[in-house]
Amino acid sequence: MHHLAKPIVIPKLGLTMKKATVVKWLKNEGEAVTKDRPVAVIETEKVSAELQAPEDGVLLKIIKAKGSTAVVGEVVGFVGKTGEPIPETTAAPPQPAAAPATGSVTSQSTTSTDSPRGKVSPRARTLAEEKGIDASTIPGSGPGGIVLERDVQDYIQRSLYTTERGLKVKEIIPLSATRKAIGDNMTFSLQTMAQVTLHYDADATELVALREKRLAEIEAKTGARVTYTDILVKVAAKALRAHPIMNSTLEEAGIKVVEDVNIGVAVASDRGLIVPVVMNADRLDLAAVVTVMKDLAARGREGNLTLAEVTMGTFTITNLGMTAVDGFTPIINPPQAGILGVGRIVKKPVAVGDAVVPRWTVALSLTFDHRAMDGYTAAEFLRTMVETLQDPAKLADAVG
Repeated sequence: MHHLAKPIVIPKLGLTMKKATVVKWLKNEGEAVTKDRPVAVIETEKVSAELQAPEDGVLLKIIKAKGSTAVVGEVVGFVGKTGEPIPETTAAPPQPAAAPATGSVTSQSTTSTDSPRGKVSPRARTLAEEKGIDASTIPGSGPGGIVLERDVQDYIQRSLYTTERGLKVKEIIPLSATRKAIGDNMTFSLQTMAQVTLHYDADATELVALREKRLAEIEAKTGARVTYTDILVKVAAKALRAHPIMNSTLEEAGIKVVEDVNIGVAVASDRGLIVPVVMNADRLDLAAVVTVMKDLAARGREGNLTLAEVTMGTFTITNLGMTAVDGFTPIINPPQAGILGVGRIVKKPVAVGDAVVPRWTVALSLTFDHRAMDGYTAAEFLRTMVETLQDPAKLADAVG
């Protein structure tokens, strides 16, 4: 029996990933490849990743050329020894049924065909196909229930300019693939975890003072201005070391406490919300965190983050301090067990002893997975963060 060439397959890079684009091939057909070394680059809505050769040999055939789109599990090429036969089946495995994309045309005869509601006139069918609509589902007003062009026009008017409840529509904003992926991921998160959020209004006076004190020094070292988020990454990393259960993930085998402290930071971009990860944040000093954050944010907005840089986080920080928001309820980024929401830093009257004085404050909102820990444990983690932020000596020690 002949040994068959091995396929290069599109992997599932994320919970909501369904397809990817082949950005480029790193090898040409006939060129030698090495097992587990990259042969192609693919891109999803959020990340780019490399496809590795499944074995030593040559790139026998490219199935999906540069610029092609392929679904998860689809074969994009074959690797093997020169002359080895290539399996005939190169199509993707069966995928769950999905609604056709806007503008797609279902495979059907171009002539009028019978439908449960009658026939479709050629003009009606042409208009329907242009709009990606199945004309056979539209009630027909012509003789014998035939669907006429005006029926399709009426359907388009109703579906585009009124809601399903009959409300008048001002504007339609297309649901992008990235926006849908974010929504799917957040819904999955809430449906699969027992999420509880703890809130605390912390005194941020020492945080503001430390940033002002280190601003010039850090900028001279890195060429970037230190942000409050950079400092909070270090404070969170210190607290995660003190409370390792927060740095965990719940799996079938149990609660797995992760050794590395990798902190994801939510960043807004044209592609939607992305969460690049500061790897081993506890081992970096503040200047190093600033440098890494600047690089991650820039590459994230360009869509040039690697798979590891968006999937290997163990805890997330999401900061809305640049807005008018005091506090909010962040949603956990699966499969992590916790996320810290940070509101704006604002000056408020605070009781200090018997006096009321103006102090900088910040609202911290910690959402945790109640399946992995109880409320007291999560509260202790939050208290450690607050105590660190409010004590100048502890804060200086935490940021390095």
